[in-house]
Amino acid sequence: MLELDDIRAGYGRTEVIHGVALTVPSDGVAAVMGHNGAGKTTLLRAAVGLIKVDTGRVLFDGEDVTALRPSARVARGLAYVPQGQQSFGQLTTAENLQVVADGRKRGRELVGEVLDLFPALRGLLDRRAGLLSGGQRQQLAIARALITEPKMLILDEPTEGIQPSVVAEIERTIVELTRRGGLGVLLVEQHIGFALESAESYYVLESGRVTSSGAGGAAPDSDVRTAVSDVRAAMAI
Repeated sequence: MLELDDIRAGYGRTEVIHGVALTVPSDGVAAVMGHNGAGKTTLLRAAVGLIKVDTGRVLFDGEDVTALRPSARVARGLAYVPQGQQSFGQLTTAENLQVVADGRKRGRELVGEVLDLFPALRGLLDRRAGLLSGGQRQQLAIARALITEPKMLILDEPTEGIQPSVVAEIERTIVELTRRGGLGVLLVEQHIGFALESAESYYVLESGRVTSSGAGGAAPDSDVRTAVSDVRAAMAI
């Protein structure tokens, strides 16, 4: 479980996150939504240790990891996939996966497992990552993160600029992984439908503060429809 407890964080003297508290279950999805500039990415960067938390605590599996470096948090089971479908563009798809798998006891097996999750990548193993489509690069980015065998996967806008068929595949994969148990997902997402269908709980962020929260996909369909309306109202869209 990942808990952000009254987090305040920002850049220099500018505070961007103002007392945010949220919980991500150890085997489910929590979604954070909000307009551009609401502080979503800053919140994730604070969770993984890329920026300093001014006050509050980051708890992972009950341990206070607020003072730990990002590498130490990764070693404990956090994995972060930032915006932008990031990969090593000059390396092939296979090489991108192998870079992460090298040195891991189950490296070859793990590569096989992520290719089962994203079968479209099997036919692209010899293609340079820089030549992949945006959706293919995003699948590759998530696959690389999963090779680290995380307990908590943090995804920043995984559907940004991606065609609907790939969005559906990413959603299916996220839901499948959490249902297996042993993996929690903190998802920042602009697409309300995708976020609420995938997530057990949601938080709406506005100007660095949580202005609305509730249940998502684990609730009855009627409740999810109500949640969509509530989120749209909270985001004034």
